[in-house]
Amino acid sequence: MSTQTLPKPDTRPEGTDGTDDDSPKMFHYVRKNKIAESAVMGTHVVALCGEVFPVTKSAKPGSPVCPDCKKIYDGLKPGD
Repeated sequence: MSTQTLPKPDTRPEGTDGTDDDSPKMFHYVRKNKIAESAVMGTHVVALCGEVFPVTKSAKPGSPVCPDCKKIYDGLKPGD
């Protein structure tokens, strides 16, 4: 007698792949003191690149970063 693990059947509606359509494609640099306020109150933040949005997710290590934000951030002096 042997056992086998069967794959979980996909029960999502046809045409969906299970990813959030509103999930960010990349993450932006914003002022640290504004992140919690935006997450709790729903206020919008302004990224270094000028993008304006409410904080809904936090970046994980290895997440894609906005190239414009990264370029601006790398050009800042320490403490700016």
